Amino acid sequence: MKTWLVLLPLLAAPLWAAEVRLFNGKDLSGWARIPRHEEGTAGEKPGFLVRDGLLVSIPDAPEDDLWYTREKIGNTTLRVVYKVSAPVANSGVFIRIPDQPKSEDDAINKGIEVQIQDTGDEYHCTGVLYSMTQAKARPYRPAGDWNTLEITMRGQRTTVRLNGELVTDYDGVAAVPPKRGQYEPDRGARPDTGYIAIQHHGGAETVWFKEITLIR
Repeated sequence: MKTWLVLLPLLAAPLWAAEVRLFNGKDLSGWARIPRHEEGTAGEKPGFLVRDGLLVSIPDAPEDDLWYTREKIGNTTLRVVYKVSAPVANSGVFIRIPDQPKSEDDAINKGIEVQIQDTGDEYHCTGVLYSMTQAKARPYRPAGDWNTLEITMRGQRTTVRLNGELVTDYDGVAAVPPKRGQYEPDRGARPDTGYIAIQHHGGAETVWFKEITLIR
């Protein structure tokens, strides 16, 4: 009887994690461009294209963001596999956007950006919550090599691992530095679940995304 008491909790646990690919490697099904301004539409020239199974930022295109339209995401892990053409390449993954973004400002000021840029300072480098948390490590790989971001959301807590190493662990309530300029997001609470988006920050560099996957 004691043996069964030990085994039953183990049998009740899931034997594997379910993975859901949000980017299918063929087209932008499930994704939509975010208007640059609330009163306008997305720019005429897109910032991303799909090529050779990858989501690719277009060099020198205007800033452009893509949001995933099919569901709000939370209490799960989001895995993003990407590489950059140069350390200065600037991109990011927005999480916890509460409503359909009517402009990029909604993603920036109502959601949270997990930064991608290897040359930023400790509050603006790859794997931090942009301008709000300080990097615990900077384990990014050289330009041209694939990196893996694992963004885990559990309630208000957000952890970010880059190539398996912890960069961010934020409980959602601890004090963060004050906003220093218009380019930094508004401070304040974010929802447990929300939409996600991929950022094209502009510039001459390229960012390639090979995988955008939920691990439930």
